Amino acid sequence: MQGEMLRSDRSRSPEERLRPQRLRSDCPVLLSQRLVLRAPHEEDIDALSHLANNANIATMVSRMPHPYTAKDAADFVRRTKAGEIGKCVYAITRADNGAFLGCCALEPHVNDALTLEIGYWLGEPYWNQGYATEAAHALIDMAFRTRDIEQIDARCRVTNVASRRVIQKCGFQFQGSGMVGSLALGGMVPVEWFRLDRKTWMSLKSWGEMR
Repeated sequence: MQGEMLRSDRSRSPEERLRPQRLRSDCPVLLSQRLVLRAPHEEDIDALSHLANNANIATMVSRMPHPYTAKDAADFVRRTKAGEIGKCVYAITRADNGAFLGCCALEPHVNDALTLEIGYWLGEPYWNQGYATEAAHALIDMAFRTRDIEQIDARCRVTNVASRRVIQKCGFQFQGSGMVGSLALGGMVPVEWFRLDRKTWMSLKSWGEMR
């Protein structure tokens, strides 16, 4: 299960683009009913490499290699700890036992300081249990409550029915179609682009009504 991000362009000065992009300096631990979203760390490497080494996931996530090795997982954790300006990367974990389930992230558009992109993936054993929707809700709520943004974008492969369902449950509206590169497939794949704006988010009385 996976959702990814689509970039757009808006005419803003370099200074304006940089100001709202300081996401990583304030990426708090997020709690939901069943989940804890926190920074990935070394103890996640084994579970990360095991779950991510799955063609059913890699072919739906544009920047994930396949096969996915322990070295790939260690490099991912290292890069995350080193920091990437404007990006919040979370490990999705179970609140009751700390089990690593997958990852999710928020990052700014390259040229649009008022828009963030959301992405996520879960290990296949954890599909169809509502975890992706729950994690996305936590990320989206944090973003709109703490960031000076107007909208959040998401995208998924046209064939990814489960991810589209998560995106729609979160209130995103279809915007259009396009093509993106797939590292695992070594070529371009068709995707659908969705957007959730602040006004729509504010109009949702509760996430429970969207489930």
